[in-house]
Amino acid sequence: MQEQHLFEYAVLRVVPHVEREEFINVGVILYCAKQRFLKTLYHVDAQRLKAICAKIDLEEIEANLHSFQRISNGEGGSGPIGQLDMPSRFRWLTATRSTVVQTSKVHPGFSKDAGHTLNRLYQELVLLP
Repeated sequence: MQEQHLFEYAVLRVVPHVEREEFINVGVILYCAKQRFLKTLYHVDAQRLKAICAKIDLEEIEANLHSFQRISNGEGGSGPIGQLDMPSRFRWLTATRSTVVQTSKVHPGFSKDAGHTLNRLYQELVLLP
């Protein structure tokens, strides 16, 4: 039987009008220390975002979300945050912020396969059925 590992995740949200607190889930960040796993998956549904904010800058949203993905992966060109260790990158990515791109609170769980769990959460929380 494969061992269960503690993981943490947060949902990426786009909040076009912070003062109205309306948001659309656009991605998931998942971190599992034991599996040395930190990944971000995201999808921008332009039609849904335009429905709650016709003037939203989709290119800027895409650039911000791509930065989350690059920092998660620790890629070159992701700045000083991208060079930190995985736990520090996850904490920075999930820090509370009042910007257009935000994360939910961090939620824990157990998983045998962090990649599979990330894909499941992404399907359930981001993509529409």
